[in-house]
Amino acid sequence: MSDEQPPGQQQAYPGTTQAMEPVPRDEMRDYRGRELLAGKRALITGGDSGIGRAVAVAFAKEGADIAIAYLSELEDSDAQRTAELVRAQGRRCELHRSDLASEEACQDLVRRTVEELGGLDVLVNHAGTQAPVESFTDTTTEQFDRTFKVNVYSPFWLIRAALPHLGEGAAIINTGSVNGLRGNKTLIDYSASKGAIHVLTMSLAQSLAGEGIRVNCVAPGPVWTPLIPSTLPEDHVEGFGGHVPMGRMAHPDEIAPSYVFFAAEQLSSYYTGEVLAPVGGETHPG
Repeated sequence: MSDEQPPGQQQAYPGTTQAMEPVPRDEMRDYRGRELLAGKRALITGGDSGIGRAVAVAFAKEGADIAIAYLSELEDSDAQRTAELVRAQGRRCELHRSDLASEEACQDLVRRTVEELGGLDVLVNHAGTQAPVESFTDTTTEQFDRTFKVNVYSPFWLIRAALPHLGEGAAIINTGSVNGLRGNKTLIDYSASKGAIHVLTMSLAQSLAGEGIRVNCVAPGPVWTPLIPSTLPEDHVEGFGGHVPMGRMAHPDEIAPSYVFFAAEQLSSYYTGEVLAPVGGETHPG
């Protein structure tokens, strides 16, 4: 893999793929599926770009039909590109622009997905938001509330709405973060929200094990997605990811196979309550 590091850059939130330098590798072009998810139906939030896009394409190459949710009309072109990639594999791809910071929106998303795809087998809670601050006291109540509504409440609402449609063998996959494992002084509310997702994953795994529903989490380190230049200061974007032992950021294509692993019962039937951390060599206690 290349050890290229990005130059300083910024763009409007929530960001778009084509404006990024370098353009992320997120289309799984070299990935070869083997029908691990044949006939499955998956809902992926935050599926328009970055890790979400790579997961959608990988799932499609494994035989799944896909519904993706994304936030803003600024992301319409990214979402359409993801749909093209999924449909090129002969799979369905339904697009839903929705702000998941409300319970009603989450319930409606699950309802529409089940209607369109004929059911639901895999739920990927990937949508997330972050807003760095210089000091803890700069974190407003409004920002803290928004972060938890998107990062914690929406997975809670989506899982609760999805459960009546998930049968034995179904999989729920949450996206955590290295920041939820070791904290981040400029992303305090975000780190706290991701720590909550890690423990939510472990608790739900115990709760749903008897129903044959596995619940796992992927907690990536620095990954080159539109969230980075659209939320971090330009000087933090420059050289992004260079601090980890591997000396570079990851591209979404490198992270998506972790989601395939957790989604495919053939690969991970004895895994539940796990937090898998592709973080470029960082180590953490516990």
